[in-house]
Amino acid sequence: MILRVHPADDLIVALQDLSAGQIVHLEGRTWTLPEAIPAKHKFASQDFPSGHLATMYGVTVGRATQAIPAGGLIRTGNLQHHAAPCTGKQADLLWTPPDVSRWQGRTFQGFRRAHGPAGTANHWLVIPLVFCENRNVAFMREALTRALGYAQTSAYERYAQELVQAHQCGRLAENTGLPLEALPVPTPLFSNISGIKFLEHGLGCGGTRQDAIALCRLLAGYIAHPNVAGATVLSLGCQHAQVSLLEAELSRLYPQHSKPLLIFEQQKWASEQAMLTEAIRATFHGIAQAHEQGGRTTCPISDLILGVECGGSDGFSGISANPVIGHTADLLAALGGAPVLSEFPELSGVEQNLCDRCLSPELADRFLDLMRRYEDAARACGSGFDANPSPGNIRDGLITDAMKSAGAAKKGGTAPIVDVLDYGEPIRRHGGLTLYCTPGNDVESTTALAGGGCTLMLFSTGLGTPTGNPICPTLKVATHTALMQRMADILDFDTGAVITGTQSVASMGESLLDLCLATASGDYVPQAIRLGQDDFLPWKRGVSL
Repeated sequence: MILRVHPADDLIVALQDLSAGQIVHLEGRTWTLPEAIPAKHKFASQDFPSGHLATMYGVTVGRATQAIPAGGLIRTGNLQHHAAPCTGKQADLLWTPPDVSRWQGRTFQGFRRAHGPAGTANHWLVIPLVFCENRNVAFMREALTRALGYAQTSAYERYAQELVQAHQCGRLAENTGLPLEALPVPTPLFSNISGIKFLEHGLGCGGTRQDAIALCRLLAGYIAHPNVAGATVLSLGCQHAQVSLLEAELSRLYPQHSKPLLIFEQQKWASEQAMLTEAIRATFHGIAQAHEQGGRTTCPISDLILGVECGGSDGFSGISANPVIGHTADLLAALGGAPVLSEFPELSGVEQNLCDRCLSPELADRFLDLMRRYEDAARACGSGFDANPSPGNIRDGLITDAMKSAGAAKKGGTAPIVDVLDYGEPIRRHGGLTLYCTPGNDVESTTALAGGGCTLMLFSTGLGTPTGNPICPTLKVATHTALMQRMADILDFDTGAVITGTQSVASMGESLLDLCLATASGDYVPQAIRLGQDDFLPWKRGVSL
């Protein structure tokens, strides 16, 4: 009915709706609630004077702006964001890895690469260097996807066709309740190629040179990604994001890159038609050659790079889905893999714990420097990390950014932090957690995680989020069973048993790792892939000029 997450907490979580006047018990204490407490929300365990620092997950998550009685509901009107200060690495981490004997010797069926870790998929990319080329990218998508057998007719398209037929027959079509299932996908011409992905975006010109470099760095990460067989790049020619910038970032960050890379610059061609017909022809032959390289083969678990993400978070996220994901991350780290935690605005308030987990003071200092520079930039725009929680977050119990962050950080488990990276940098170190600087925006963050090299993603949600990535399989993890039942068409894994107490975080984390391995092998297809959720949104850090 109610839960204290950490022994030091003075905020108590309602696991179900509680009514005004209801008497609740926990750990030998009794409260008569002065007001209703909705499920996922918190109440004060004692009388809070104004200025009291509230604690949850064992850390400071807010400051009372007025007196709150014991049992009183915590809301935005009586608690504001406040986080404890951080002074860099102050303690050494003593980590006991979880037992991974069950997975020793286990492998997955992936795509081996000449250099670096194996992929969990094998895509061909078509990428514009500037938004001016989005139209041409769309032409290539229209020309290639159905012809090569990667397109499917959706139930929505079938329904629209029924509406047209009814209209042509002079009758008004009714909602017949057609099942919204896609028709079977045609057999691809090139079975060893997972698909062709088209990464449209709105950047490449009109911004700062720094944004152009950041975009080229991100696109270089996608081109060199373990899940990518080759790429076609369309450039206009006059934009900030020059071909030479892309080639420089590829050479600097991925010096061993040797995959096919086809580049077409429109202003060097006699006509748009001439360029596109050659781009389509060369891309077709590039895909055919990549197909001949072969399909899935046995790969070690230690090759996996696992991005952990949350979106549409609720008051259960830090109690069920995020700790479950965190345990999966710890299992993978103990097996030599590379879990990656991003969303720096959602780490505000837990900096000290993360600094103490860093392998060296230098890593901790780099983390703090990235955090402080990021928040300074937000404050320069008249905002700050405290503005991170969305209306949906707040409505479902995440009242302050520190409260949201303390639960969000649970996705990163407890393993040592072996690296701290800025946006666009390649993920290299395995056997521990990497901190990766991205926004809290779901799609900007998942886009960056894939650009850094993540070959699989776990995405927790308490409200339901239809998000995926073009090249990185993304598993959606529900925080409670009611959500899983309501939105089963977009979700993959239910951690509601943690809320009901019928399963432990550890047991569910183990099951989730098994699902990760099935996904990495192509044996399980995430809902995001079934639904074609190919979300791609580069981070624009500068201003438009």
